[in-house]
Amino acid sequence: MVAKRLLGYASKALRSGQHLPGALMAEAYIIDAVRTPIGRRNGALRGVHPGDLGAHVLRAIVRRNDFDAGEVDDVIFGCCDTIGPQSGDIARTCWLAAGLPEHVPGTTVDRQCGSSQQAVHFAAQGVMSGTQDIVIAGGVQNMSMIPIGAAMSVAAQFGFDDPFIGCEGWASRYGDEEVSQFRAADIVAERWDISREEMEAFAIASHERAIRAITEGRFAREIVPIAGASVDEGPRAPDLDKMRSLRPLRPHGRVTAALASQISDGASAVLVCSERAVREHGFRPRARVHYLGLRAASPIDMLTAPIPATAIALARTGLSIDDIDLVEINEAFASVPLAWMRETGMGADRVNVNGGAIALGHPIGATGTKLLATLLNELERTGGRFGLQTICEGGGQANVMIIERVDA
Repeated sequence: MVAKRLLGYASKALRSGQHLPGALMAEAYIIDAVRTPIGRRNGALRGVHPGDLGAHVLRAIVRRNDFDAGEVDDVIFGCCDTIGPQSGDIARTCWLAAGLPEHVPGTTVDRQCGSSQQAVHFAAQGVMSGTQDIVIAGGVQNMSMIPIGAAMSVAAQFGFDDPFIGCEGWASRYGDEEVSQFRAADIVAERWDISREEMEAFAIASHERAIRAITEGRFAREIVPIAGASVDEGPRAPDLDKMRSLRPLRPHGRVTAALASQISDGASAVLVCSERAVREHGFRPRARVHYLGLRAASPIDMLTAPIPATAIALARTGLSIDDIDLVEINEAFASVPLAWMRETGMGADRVNVNGGAIALGHPIGATGTKLLATLLNELERTGGRFGLQTICEGGGQANVMIIERVDA
């Protein structure tokens, strides 16, 4: 039944004109992935300039892999709310703040919560096209310094309280529908009949898994300490009674703050290389990119696109959900991965096994490459072959990527 539903998503996409990519011309290899600890709101990283956060992971990935940084073709970073210290092409700022060669360019991308996963997609596509050999992808976000949605709130002084005011095409299509992630999270919970109690159990498991991962040192290889922080600050022993006492985020809704991702600060980076670069620099690839894809759904529902994105990824690669050893799906809200698991049939024992954004946090511009770092390390720790990561994004979009461990 689950398989039929997934095929239905893929078939619908094809009928609607979604053309799936053809055979890849070249391989893109993931050499390494690093990140800062994820700082909780107003935590240890609150005062670290985003340029310095990003510079820290860039220096680390160059130093750890011992290559000439002047040979990097591009630096692609994700970031949202690019105002103040995050404005002016933060990818370029981070590279220069790291003291790295001035002739290497950088660009900043914004696909909302999936911004740094999109950065990896662009990096891999540059390598696969044969036009680039070494690209660093990543992301940065200091949400303590620049609050989420700040880029929109500062526009109120110019008469724009939301991005859609004055857009006739949007109004004719969606009217005055509320566009809110809180509403979307409740829509998902209601549509898939996911109870508050089920979401609370999922949130507790996220914290417990994250605490176990920290205790066992599972994140040690990916984290580069900064500002006195060496471990993620978000996970805490869950208090079910306190969780149950919280009011819903919306009147009569099911989702509470405890069932949502945490506001966080952090940066992450991934080194993506061609086969030629691997050969010439003596890099040891840890994984190869098996598939890259995107899908979108209703901007009102907003959080459902990982489901059709996954369906297309499996249809395109010929893999089944049983072939995927581990999954990292961003825990924007507990309802998102729970609905995804119901539709795909993937068991909870293979999803976010080291906790997710509910416990660890969600520095939105950096989360995609943070997920990749964790997925890569966990595949190696467990001996898995295929890992899938996907992330829901503003506007009703989703990125999806499948990686294959090289020595699997």
